Amino acid sequence: MTTESHPERPSVSSGDKTGLSRRAVLKGTAAVGGALVGSGLIDGFPTIWAQNIQNVTLRQVGTGVSALNPIAEKVKEDLGFTLQLTALDSDAVTQRAVTQPDSYDIADIEYWICKKVFPAGVLQPMDVSRIKLYDKIVPIFTTGRLTPESPIAQGTAPHTVGFVEDEESTEFASEPTGWMTLIPTIYNADTLGIRPDLVGRPITNWKDLMDPAFKGKASILNVPSIGIMDAAMVCESMGTLTYGDKGNMTQEEIDATIDFLIEAKQAGQFRALWKTFDESVNLMASGEVVIQSMWSPAVAAVRSRGVPCVYQPLAEGYRSWGGGIGIASSLSGLELDAAYEYINWYLSGWCGAYLNRQGYYSAVLDTAKENMSADEWGFWMEGKPAEGDVLSPDGKVMEKAGTVRDGGSFYERMGKVACWNAVMDEDRYMVRRWNEFVAA
Repeated sequence: MTTESHPERPSVSSGDKTGLSRRAVLKGTAAVGGALVGSGLIDGFPTIWAQNIQNVTLRQVGTGVSALNPIAEKVKEDLGFTLQLTALDSDAVTQRAVTQPDSYDIADIEYWICKKVFPAGVLQPMDVSRIKLYDKIVPIFTTGRLTPESPIAQGTAPHTVGFVEDEESTEFASEPTGWMTLIPTIYNADTLGIRPDLVGRPITNWKDLMDPAFKGKASILNVPSIGIMDAAMVCESMGTLTYGDKGNMTQEEIDATIDFLIEAKQAGQFRALWKTFDESVNLMASGEVVIQSMWSPAVAAVRSRGVPCVYQPLAEGYRSWGGGIGIASSLSGLELDAAYEYINWYLSGWCGAYLNRQGYYSAVLDTAKENMSADEWGFWMEGKPAEGDVLSPDGKVMEKAGTVRDGGSFYERMGKVACWNAVMDEDRYMVRRWNEFVAA
């Protein structure tokens, strides 16, 4: 995993010299390559391409949450080509994706980021007929509902930015089509992390983040589009504000939320504002912070140090997020085929099991289950007590036998999503006001 920029790569096939449009070239190469790759006659790539595939490098830019070196190593082992990872924070990923589209082939981004990126025309719509397990994708990403009875949560729900009308479109479709913006890969339901040995009482609501008892020992996430959602969950929990849609606030709602945060910060409520995974882990593990915005694997990372930490279910529900893989508009030919093969591999099971073992959720559950033991599946997905010690992907003990996952089963957690990370219509105004909070 690196953070450097990579030079622009010349296109594998250029339609300009022959008068063909880029889309025509993509359709042609996709038809030929896709027919060979998806023929079912062999696994992976056709043998005649084997040596060419070894020379392919796909440059992926994304956040550190999913820019995981073991995944890149497994891609090399299973598919034969190189996956080059660049990890940035969420805001930097957004900027990179829009302003440097020739510096990456794969954009591994969250759905709220997709709302900012896809309309810029830097990613190409993906043909769902080339996604072998499309019909197995968790319906949150296609219909917005975990079950037919589930409500659709507020915010930028993935299905609202998951499709476009056709292969030329940059406008989101109101219902599923044959063209996806991102293929979902990883998601979770987020809440507050706590140090149960230090908070001194039960934590049951989002408003507990602002309890004066935790003055100077609380923290909130410093990514504007996400942090303000946590703040909104707090404000509603306190009864301070009621929002029409927490994920799409009016200017008045933004002002009231930011003013509330500024007042809390000036009163000394926050020990820090964290921006990276490691910062959140270190704040909690050291005991400098006892309650904060947190991500599930960060809680697991704290516990792996022998420090008690709980990902606390809260009465008002979870703030959720989801990410997926998008393909750069410029990608074509063999590299485009490699990108589709990578996506199909991502959904095929090994990767899903790897992500599940870190506390995330995978987009196709059936194949992940096939790559996990019954005990692992029971602990991570069904809310059952672990029969043996729960191990991380690298073999470290994360939980002792008998432990139950915080928040319970997949359906208990993802069925209680109150809102998704979002981009608001008033996003620029919100970011400006958030920066005032940070500077206060």
